[in-house]
Amino acid sequence: MVVLPEVIRTERLLLRAPLLEDAADLFEAYGRDTEIARYMTWRPKQRIQEMEEFVAGCVAAWRDDQRRPWVLTRKPSALAIGMIELRLDGHRADLGYVLARAAWGQGLMSEAARAVVELALAQPGVYRVAANCDVENLASARVLEKAGMVREGVLRRYSVHPNLSEEPRDVLLYARTR
Repeated sequence: MVVLPEVIRTERLLLRAPLLEDAADLFEAYGRDTEIARYMTWRPKQRIQEMEEFVAGCVAAWRDDQRRPWVLTRKPSALAIGMIELRLDGHRADLGYVLARAAWGQGLMSEAARAVVELALAQPGVYRVAANCDVENLASARVLEKAGMVREGVLRRYSVHPNLSEEPRDVLLYARTR
């Protein structure tokens, strides 16, 4: 069984299990931002209720063994500026993340991703952490590289990013193993 902490501290960030009260901050930070949603597999939220439902699912995820979502806050603030999630599947895990546009370009997501990847690979049963990003999302590719992940290749027609196209798009596959 993988045991990951509800709170992770990095130099500049606090990653913590989500609370229902985070919905409003997350809606403002990224939920309705069309530029942030551009390469995501979801469409921007139109109503706060949509974010409340999403956050409720993230809170519930901590009761099972499949997903570990964390809210990102910049120390010492409690304001939610993004999320990062580890999806567990046997000996491997998949990483996903999103960050408020105001926090882009500061190395914050690379810092968070590095911490989550290292914690995951420190688990006895986890041997691989992978992530993918749209082939055009060079900023996300750089985040993964700075987090210590290695580009393994291109997955053709792999993921639908509905804000770009209804058809599956190519993605870059990154991973780190032990």
